[in-house]
Amino acid sequence: MNKEIIIPLSKTKILLLFIGSIAFVIFGIWFLNDPEKFAAGSYRPKSSEFIQIIGIVAVIFFGICGIFAFKKLFDKKNGLVIDDNGITDNSSGTSVGLVKWSDIIGIGIAQVHSQKFIMLEVSNPEYYIGLKKNKIGKMAMRANYDKFGSPISISANSLKTNFSELQAIIEKQFEKYNAGKTHHNNVYKK
Repeated sequence: MNKEIIIPLSKTKILLLFIGSIAFVIFGIWFLNDPEKFAAGSYRPKSSEFIQIIGIVAVIFFGICGIFAFKKLFDKKNGLVIDDNGITDNSSGTSVGLVKWSDIIGIGIAQVHSQKFIMLEVSNPEYYIGLKKNKIGKMAMRANYDKFGSPISISANSLKTNFSELQAIIEKQFEKYNAGKTHHNNVYKK
C-alpha cells in the first residue's frame, strides 16, 4: 500500500442526521403525551401502552443518534483513514480507532432494512469490543458481533463518500495488504 487514503466526515450528512433525529425525538414525545390519539387513529387500532413504548424507544434511540450527530458536527478528525497500519475509523458511535490489517481476516456486507454496512471481520473481536469505553457503544458492538459475526461496522452515512465507493476502496486496500503479505512471506521462505 503506498499512500494514505483519507475520507473526511460529511458535515452535511451529519447535519441531516441531527435534524432527522430531533424530528423523531419530537414525534416520540408526541406519542408519549397523547398515545390515545395515535392508538385510535391508526388503520389497525393499537393500545395506548404500545404507542407509549414506541414513543420511549424513539426518544431514547434517536436522542442518542442526535447526541452523536451533534458531537460529530464539531469533530475535526478525519472520518476514515486507510494506510499501511490498517483502517482508522472515526465515523460512528461505535468507532474504536485503528483496526490493524493484521487483525482483519475478512470483509463482509451487512444490511439492516435499506442501510448497508461494511463489516470488518477480525481475529480478535473481544479485544475490539473491549476498546469501546462507553456502555452504549459497547452494547452496539456486541449486538453487531452476535448478529453479523463482527463487532466492527463502517457505514458511509457520515462520510464524504457513498457506500459503493467505500466498499471498493476498503476491499482493494485489503487485497493489497494480503498480496503484500503473501509476497513478503514468500521472500522469507527462500
